[in-house]
Amino acid sequence: MNKNKLVLFEGKKIRRKWDEKQEKWYFSVVDIIRILTSQPDFQLARNYWKVLKNRLKKEGSETVTKCNRLKMIAEDGKLRLTDVADVETLLRLIQSVPSPKAEPIKLWLAKVGYERMQETVDPEISLNRARENWQKVGRSEKWIQQRMMGQETRNKLTDYWKNHEVKKQDEYAILTNIIHEEWSDLSVKQHKQLKNLKTENLRDHMTEAELIFTALAELSTREIAENMETKGLEENKIPAKKGGRIARNARLELEQKTGKKVVSGGNYKIPTTSQPKKLK
Repeated sequence: MNKNKLVLFEGKKIRRKWDEKQEKWYFSVVDIIRILTSQPDFQLARNYWKVLKNRLKKEGSETVTKCNRLKMIAEDGKLRLTDVADVETLLRLIQSVPSPKAEPIKLWLAKVGYERMQETVDPEISLNRARENWQKVGRSEKWIQQRMMGQETRNKLTDYWKNHEVKKQDEYAILTNIIHEEWSDLSVKQHKQLKNLKTENLRDHMTEAELIFTALAELSTREIAENMETKGLEENKIPAKKGGRIARNARLELEQKTGKKVVSGGNYKIPTTSQPKKLK
């Protein structure tokens, strides 16, 4: 569902990013090193990787040259360039790190790679896995159904953008933010701040109503774009604003009838004294 997210190994967070062209996962090398060396301090793990990288270069190892640099969410919540590697490269790199955790993490990486291959061949597996994960963290069947329907609506919109000269990543984010701000009166960043979220997926912490209005805004945007036959970023800003405005008008009417705000500060994170109340 969400292709750029954290995964866990023995309770430790590992950043990853899915490359659609190459159809493979890229994982943060430093995150893997932290686990292998049982190092809780991020900076010390970075230093370990720096020393190891220099040693491997001097030895003429090709492993280091296969490590790329991608922007990932850092501990301060900002996107920063970090060394990443695919599963094959990581499995080779692990051989250079003396650690009793090497074998378990090799098995885990192989499992992650195999699961993604299954999902590529049969997308239903990915959907079922997402449903199981949401069930495990206590989401209701009604919420799960709305989340999955909303994702399908989102996918149809991004498919339209993809086929009509909208570039991925930055331009997708710009159009998404326009739609979101139009319907909710908040930018995506402001909505995440309201919910006290950092690297988490905003949609995974939306109420059922928020999911419905997001889907309405994106459905309206796509249908208007298809009718206008818009191409490129600038032309697609028009249906993005119009589609978001349709959902905004519906939101305001509902709020007027019920006296309740649709946009919520609640989230599904484990509660702490500094966080908003968990959603019901």
